[in-house]
Amino acid sequence: MNVDLIFKIASIGILSAVLHTLLERAGKEEYAYLATLAGVIIVLGVVINLISKLFENVKSLFQLY
Repeated sequence: MNVDLIFKIASIGILSAVLHTLLERAGKEEYAYLATLAGVIIVLGVVINLISKLFENVKSLFQLY
């Protein structure tokens, strides 16, 4: 696993938190929650992609279908 991936996920989290705080202080709570949700969805997409690659590696390691 690369350290770059950890930094990418952390940077998305920090950006999402800052955007949430800025929007919340501006009185746009709905947009703040949508920005946070978008950050979570992006990180979940990255993690699901990695899990898919893991399963492909396990499948090729044990020579399964």
